[in-house]
Amino acid sequence: MFVGAASDIGVVRTANQDSLFISNDPSLRLYIIADGMGGHKAGELASSMAVDSIAAYLDRVKQTLTSEVKAQNAVVESISIANEAIFSRSSEDPDCSGMGTTVTMAFAFKNKIIIGHVGDSRAYILRDGGIAQLTEDHSLVNQLIREGKITRQDAVNHPQRNVITRAVGTSEDIEVDTLILKPAKDDIIILCSDGLSNMVGDIELLSIFADRDDLQKACNMAIELAKDNGGTDNITIIAIRI
Repeated sequence: MFVGAASDIGVVRTANQDSLFISNDPSLRLYIIADGMGGHKAGELASSMAVDSIAAYLDRVKQTLTSEVKAQNAVVESISIANEAIFSRSSEDPDCSGMGTTVTMAFAFKNKIIIGHVGDSRAYILRDGGIAQLTEDHSLVNQLIREGKITRQDAVNHPQRNVITRAVGTSEDIEVDTLILKPAKDDIIILCSDGLSNMVGDIELLSIFADRDDLQKACNMAIELAKDNGGTDNITIIAIRI
């Protein structure tokens, strides 16, 4: 697999509360994006705690993952452990009260990729000249869309478009979405925070990565386009070519 990644503070924010993780260990093919919330230092802490905790747990148990089911369960457990750690810190430290983070991750197990997801960061797949969103946003506007109360166009400028309905660390229990994907040669998996997806449309993202061998250059271009389009939030992206 070939990987590119980039993260940027954006145009408006004064700190970058996004965190990312890319494993350099060939026996742990793991990629994570987390978008923290809860104030300057607390959001940054929540996202970094999440990626560190998830990576440490999966590294610890990787030799025991002898089946797809065990690997999928380990992804859920890794996010649950991160949730416990962040919630505990939030409960004990007044400066961290209410902090939380999104998590969207890709864990390659044998010939599959397991996606783990909480929040409104996203995973996409680019395949055969098309793009598809793999994750569902845990956000208020997505809930309103599903209920037929607003349209997708309404959601773009909705005043509560940044409200998420599920996050890691904000409550004792966490529900984790998972998806098992069998990738094909030349597929590109993209993980990104909403600072990118809110500023760069699916077709624009597809255009940037289409027929582009240099994933790092494509990631940099996506960041710059998000900033050109407003850059109202931190912007983070990981791209993985199969």
